[in-house]
Amino acid sequence: MSGATRRAACSCEQLRLVVTGEPVRISMCHCLACQRRTGSVFGVQARFPREAVEIEGRAAVHVRAGDSGDTVSFHFCPECGATVYYVADAAPATIAVPVGAFADPTFPAPTVSVYEVRRHPWVAAPADAEHID
Repeated sequence: MSGATRRAACSCEQLRLVVTGEPVRISMCHCLACQRRTGSVFGVQARFPREAVEIEGRAAVHVRAGDSGDTVSFHFCPECGATVYYVADAAPATIAVPVGAFADPTFPAPTVSVYEVRRHPWVAAPADAEHID
């Protein structure tokens, strides 16, 4: 696969990903489940084709239903607890990576903002993003 190569990791760098190519979607999610998962007021994730992602290290898995009712498997470092990637049953051909795991301030901005009905009123999504309640 051609394109950029990016690296993502947990806080202790035991669980790492190497992704090749551009994300198929970058979104910010304001759902309550993402707020709880991140400890922040929204989550930002980039989805990549499964075949574009190489996984290194050990992961523990937590499976839960999202606000949509769909099941999501979160893979996190058993040492430091940071979520490094997840797979949604509704999109099994892609792997989602929290953008913060790349530790790259030049990472592209989200193009989609979802569950905006649960968005904190002081949070602003990019103006040119698709906005979905």
